Amino acid sequence: MSPPFAFRLSPFAVPLPPFAFRLPTFAFPLPLFRSALLLALAAALPARAQTAAETAAAAAVDAAAADAAAHIKPDRIIPYKQVGGFTLHVSVFTPPGHRPDRPVAGIVFFHGGGFNIGAPSNFYAQAKHLAQRGLVAISVEYRIRTRHQTTQREAIQDAFSALRWVRARVAELGIDPKRLAVAGGSAGGFLAAAVTTLQGLDEPGEDTAVSPRPNALILFNSYLDRGPGSRAFAKVEAAMGEKWKTISPLHNLYPDFPPTIHFLGTADKNIPVASARKMKSEIEKIGARCDLHLYEGQDHGFFNYGRGDNAHYRLTLLETDRFLVSLGFLAGPTPDKPLVDR
Repeated sequence: MSPPFAFRLSPFAVPLPPFAFRLPTFAFPLPLFRSALLLALAAALPARAQTAAETAAAAAVDAAAADAAAHIKPDRIIPYKQVGGFTLHVSVFTPPGHRPDRPVAGIVFFHGGGFNIGAPSNFYAQAKHLAQRGLVAISVEYRIRTRHQTTQREAIQDAFSALRWVRARVAELGIDPKRLAVAGGSAGGFLAAAVTTLQGLDEPGEDTAVSPRPNALILFNSYLDRGPGSRAFAKVEAAMGEKWKTISPLHNLYPDFPPTIHFLGTADKNIPVASARKMKSEIEKIGARCDLHLYEGQDHGFFNYGRGDNAHYRLTLLETDRFLVSLGFLAGPTPDKPLVDR
């Protein structure tokens, strides 16, 4: 796909203030202080940039979740890609006593953060729970603006690379290739949907013979519609003309679309409930499954580990567990409470 600038037009890719760009590299004594400062910066944006402020605040919520779960340690951290002078890694959680010659289902997580901030630890709690339940769970590091000075374009390329890396190594990882789910929150949800639906957005030289498409899709407050009537459409159309469909997951569905579940708060300022209902309707029109779970009064990032009293982390994680049980990815029954909590 030609115009790289088009990828900067995501509703999640509104820049943070210039003085915030190097925040993640500061040696703060407490990670949560960094997250609080990012939230304060978002609130300090001028009134005329309300949408940017809301987007930056939403990204900071995801960063806070990454900090909250940073004490949880993966079983392995493995490099999957070298690009632009950076080495990107995946964090792998495996079931107790797992043997690669006895493959189990797998799941790949993409963190949120508006393509500006965030870290794989955003989903460490969910990944560890699902690993203890019997899945190989993987959380992906991808390029972000504050750390790598990149745009959404590179994040999408990394998402495709990560799924291909996993699919090419299912035997080594002990993953059943017919039971691989992908999940993501906010901007990471867009990446999860992108690898499920979009084409032609690969890193140059990528082995496109390996399909990145998953067998199940799990979304946490994710915006997938870039078509007419969507928040980003005017800018996307101005930049891309008729090619806007190539970066709108909702407009690239197909008959054997994987079963999908979407979690959204009704007070989310970034993701309209109507857009989630439209996604559910369009997926069901093609004969595929789409479960939509709405949480009254909840804002963006409500599902994150460490958010409030963890109530909605628990609710959404156990609902994810039940969804995976229904697909045969996990053995039932779903436990009454998460295996990882605080």
